[in-house]
Amino acid sequence: MPSIFSKIITREIPAFVIAEDHYHLAFLDINPLKKGHTLVIPKVEVDYIYDLTDDQLSSLHVFAKKVAHAMGKAIVCDRIGVTVIGLEVPHAHIHLIPIDHVHDMNFENDKLSFTEEEFQQIAKQIQAKL
Repeated sequence: MPSIFSKIITREIPAFVIAEDHYHLAFLDINPLKKGHTLVIPKVEVDYIYDLTDDQLSSLHVFAKKVAHAMGKAIVCDRIGVTVIGLEVPHAHIHLIPIDHVHDMNFENDKLSFTEEEFQQIAKQIQAKL
């Protein structure tokens, strides 16, 4: 059965897309730790990130780097934190999170809520810096 991320790729489920190319997709996390929290995924459905081929893994990280640079220009923060946990959704993904302190990366923190309009505005702010 396709993962929720695969359904986002095929547009069966809507998402606030930041960037896309033939092999990757970046979109806002709808349960963000911080404003701008973004997920970067390969379009190929692979559960565990280290089951990607070397080429797939390296291109995913290069794509994430471009997104992270745009995020850093669009969102006021000290830097963009990077984490791979891989337990929530059986589809390889990278979390890019604007942070000012290490505790900003704690997934036990309360999640933020934004309206659809606010999510759209955040996505546009990041897209404008790509």
